[in-house]
Amino acid sequence: MTDAEPTTSDARSRIAARLVGRERELELVLAAVGSGRDLVLEGPPGTSKTTILKAVTEEWGIPLLFVEGNADLTPAKLVGHHNPARVLREDYSADNFVPGPLAEAMRQGGFLYIEELNRAPEDTLNTLLTAMADRRIEVPRVGLIEALPTFRVVASMNPYDNVGTTRLSTSVSDRLNRIVVAYQDRAAEEGIVALRTGLTGTLADRVIPDAVAVTRGTREHPAVRQGSSVRGAIDTALVAHELLRLRGRDEASGEYAETFYDAMTVALSGRIHLDEATETTPELVLREIWEDRFVLEPAQAEPG
Repeated sequence: MTDAEPTTSDARSRIAARLVGRERELELVLAAVGSGRDLVLEGPPGTSKTTILKAVTEEWGIPLLFVEGNADLTPAKLVGHHNPARVLREDYSADNFVPGPLAEAMRQGGFLYIEELNRAPEDTLNTLLTAMADRRIEVPRVGLIEALPTFRVVASMNPYDNVGTTRLSTSVSDRLNRIVVAYQDRAAEEGIVALRTGLTGTLADRVIPDAVAVTRGTREHPAVRQGSSVRGAIDTALVAHELLRLRGRDEASGEYAETFYDAMTVALSGRIHLDEATETTPELVLREIWEDRFVLEPAQAEPG
């Protein structure tokens, strides 16, 4: 441990105060990074992975450097490169080296956060091996870059997305601890939506549970390969609240349900990914989910 790595219960409480739920996942992350380990967070989008890491690094007072894993992420983009113009004028030197996020994270003792790790090319991921194993890398014409004690490699993976992804090599996966981050329960997601939207009042008291219910329904529909994250519920609540206001409807209005469906299509239709074999459309799927909430089980959708 270093002085920059708080491990007291007070520090944990301060970090937890920035999250809704996620106590178990936060403890697991703190245990992993606090013991000097690198890790991968595996879970669908919108499950607070980035929020947890931001809270931890802000508490530690260190940077969080983002890298998007994709086919364009080369070793030079990850480690760094020499400025071509200065090379032509001055030749190669350590002074004209432009550090990439890996070198910056090592020098500053920050977290290197690679989103969608399994989308990055294998030769790029192999660049991480020495950094993870030895906490140092040798850069030609620059020399040795050694990591500060708080440096960590943290990555994320979406287990539901297999388009454009590759299987991690044993060498990479063997150096990463793994934490599975699943969707939260209904009550926690309602708390997140209430916090992120700031909506209050009797209309919000109905809109928020409805938004969470239909969003969770997208994850269970048989025609949907990947449903919406809680971000869809946040946008559904905001759009529905505004649309109801524009149309002069309230939570007890007979037009509430149809207005809510219009808001659903705006917020959720682009967020759900249908199974390739299905012949339906996002709008029809959402209509079925809407009917489950407002027609088949109307008592659940009643005000109050």
